[in-house]
Amino acid sequence: MRLDVVTIFPEYLEPLNVSLVGKARARGRLDVHVHDLRQWTYDRHNTVDDTPYGGGPGMVMKTEPWGDALDDVLASGYDAGAHGPVLVVPTPSGRPFTQQLAVELSRRPWLIFTPARYEGIDRRVTDEYATRIPVYEVSIGDYVLAGGEAAVLVVTEAVARLLPGVLGNAESHRDDSFASGAMANLLEGPVYTKPPEWRGRGIPDVLLSGHHGKIARWRKDEALRRTARNRPDLIERCEASAFDKKDRETLSLLGWAPEPGGRFWRRPQDVEE
Repeated sequence: MRLDVVTIFPEYLEPLNVSLVGKARARGRLDVHVHDLRQWTYDRHNTVDDTPYGGGPGMVMKTEPWGDALDDVLASGYDAGAHGPVLVVPTPSGRPFTQQLAVELSRRPWLIFTPARYEGIDRRVTDEYATRIPVYEVSIGDYVLAGGEAAVLVVTEAVARLLPGVLGNAESHRDDSFASGAMANLLEGPVYTKPPEWRGRGIPDVLLSGHHGKIARWRKDEALRRTARNRPDLIERCEASAFDKKDRETLSLLGWAPEPGGRFWRRPQDVEE
């Protein structure tokens, strides 16, 4: 996969050289190119923004630097043999970034990121490139950051770990929280490793039992418990077929009840604290 990032703060993207993403680059699974947007400015102040039409606070990133930068990035990528580019625009007004979207992006051979600053990029830039290549406007959460570079790091790490040959164990991401088909999209439960006792705290006996069936059941129950506490919306969205008999028993103990359509809802008086 090729990945291009156009930004006014290239140094912000240094984490792309370390950890999992750095290893993916070293193994040739991820070809990363970071570009300084100011290289495509033509005044002595390297201006990338201007006041918004219609008034209002803040500044808007200009069309000319972005257009010229993206044209050159696309041209250089094609010259290097890249194909199938998509534009990824981090923005609070985009579609929520989910594990399913990460999987979708991991199947694309070339991602071009446009992290904005100020009040964002002149809309005409996105509209222009949407006529040439697919555009994904993506939000990593319901909050506002100073710029989109942090979102680039989030999306890149989520996508990179799905690329073939990146994780040491190819099955590692199968049961991730939110992974498609993973425990009906439940959150993962707690995990433990050696030593068996630390500061007077042990680990659940079932994990030492060697009984794979009981261990799997315990993990499922803990996933249900954590999801019910932290993300009840995930349970509410699940189809009835996602839960087996034991799941239903656990949910009942946690204060959930099935409705006529089969989905579960929380009995308010029984909500676990």
